[in-house]
Amino acid sequence: MKNNNKKFEKDSSAADSSADSVDEYLQTLGNEDARELRYYSQEQPFSAEEMTRLVNEERLNELLAQSDAFLSSLNGEINDFDDEY
Repeated sequence: MKNNNKKFEKDSSAADSSADSVDEYLQTLGNEDARELRYYSQEQPFSAEEMTRLVNEERLNELLAQSDAFLSSLNGEINDFDDEY
């Protein structure tokens, strides 16, 4: 019986923590500055060393080349569309 009480206390403290988080979030909804500050405070920036280790430079260059080709193609389509109308 005593173990059940400890489990309940642990569960209720977790519920309080969740409720506090929800309350805090709801209070920031109407305040754009507070919401932005809350969002950015949760970021975990990478150091230059971590980024170097994590980023596959070859794959990144492939993706950049693909995006450049896509944007060029899209730009051409938009120009064609403008010329038609």
